[in-house]
Amino acid sequence: MNSDRRWRLRHLPVLLAASAVVMVGAAIIGGLTRGAAGALGAAVGVALVTASYTVSTVVLAWADGINPQLVLPFGLGIYVAKYSLLGGVMMIVATADWAGLVPMGWGVAAGVVAWTGVHIWWITKIWPASRGPGVAIEE
Repeated sequence: MNSDRRWRLRHLPVLLAASAVVMVGAAIIGGLTRGAAGALGAAVGVALVTASYTVSTVVLAWADGINPQLVLPFGLGIYVAKYSLLGGVMMIVATADWAGLVPMGWGVAAGVVAWTGVHIWWITKIWPASRGPGVAIEE
């Protein structure tokens, strides 16, 4: 067993920082293309992805720390809860005539691409280097 109990969340600060940078960029682009509503919509889109992925990361890290067999039920449960809530919110927002709706969609896309890209980078470059050569994933 790994003696570092926080290894499951070690990547989170880097992902949150990258998301903050993307959120600022999205707000600038949204503002230039659709004004204040576009800036807000784009930033909210990135924030939604960041919040969603952060909740998943924390819940799954907690479940894995308690018992690895809890990862699947908690993962599925949080997935259903998040996307039910997100679906409801999106249905409400879609009925409004808000100029930030399309930029919000682009913000969601940008947030997903950024989070996934940085996570892949972390897993392939940073994490192995921090563990040292020849160290297995599960000790």
